Amino acid sequence: MKAAATACVALIALPLSLVLLLGGQQDPAIGAGSAAGASTQLARTDIPPAYLRWYLDAAQTCPGLGWNILAAIGKIESDHGRSTAPGIDTGENSAGAGGPMQFLAGTWAAYGVDGDHDGHTDRYNPADAIYGAAHYLCANHAGQGGRHLYQAIWHYNHADWYVHKVLDQAAAYATPAPAASGRGAIAVRAALHWLGTPYSWGGGGPAGPSYGIAQGAGTKGFDCSGLTQYAWAKAGIQLPRIAAAQYNAGPHVPRTQLRPGDLLFFATDTRNPTTIHHVGLYYGHGQMIHAPQTGDIVRISQFTGNPYRERQYIGATRPTAHPET
Repeated sequence: MKAAATACVALIALPLSLVLLLGGQQDPAIGAGSAAGASTQLARTDIPPAYLRWYLDAAQTCPGLGWNILAAIGKIESDHGRSTAPGIDTGENSAGAGGPMQFLAGTWAAYGVDGDHDGHTDRYNPADAIYGAAHYLCANHAGQGGRHLYQAIWHYNHADWYVHKVLDQAAAYATPAPAASGRGAIAVRAALHWLGTPYSWGGGGPAGPSYGIAQGAGTKGFDCSGLTQYAWAKAGIQLPRIAAAQYNAGPHVPRTQLRPGDLLFFATDTRNPTTIHHVGLYYGHGQMIHAPQTGDIVRISQFTGNPYRERQYIGATRPTAHPET
């Protein structure tokens, strides 16, 4: 296990979407207003129809605000109302927040909206809560995109990790799923299920997220090879636990022939596979799903065009059904 934990610890550059956002450019994958586009298959699969309609409609009340930002917040705060945590349907959580979009009573008093026009403004009513979230974000200039969007999300929950998690989930909801079939498609869907899960050094495996070792001992989640091992286990293929060993768990694939689910590998010395330190699943569109490093979360990140990743890319494999080695 200690060797497994050492496979995914290199520092990484910021995701390209966040670099663009902080630089004042709008990444279409994050989407503001019309840039967010129509709902994707992932959004329609993961979000209850009534919630999806409210996200789409509420975003229209704030020009420039993407529906997927509202949907990402709803996912993180309450899993679109499905969470059984305290304060979702009634009462409040330990911080005093309540409802599917987790409003504090004081904030709700200032920004609450009667979203379904029933004559009541109720933070536990999903329509009201979603429209209220749009109102609050808009008041903090989210519709202007770029740094304004970042700051608006930060005001919603004063933590940079929270902003990153919202933006990642929003990008996943707005990015059309790549054409995929077979075992690779199953592996991709399995990995997408855990977007936002904490990175845990030595954590995760075929059964799902787990507590890791060393600095991961107190965190339940995945490291990079734990995530890929889990995803491909769901597709019926056993992988070794270590990223460097996974490099030999299937035929090598030319970069021009990558398919969703293929494993992408990164090494400190691209001439020496024993220096492989990171692995992710190819998602399509030049992106990968991966667990980057301690303090980060499972996310979709740009692979193509990312200087750090391009410099350390050593190759890709397509796992095949054979006994674990």
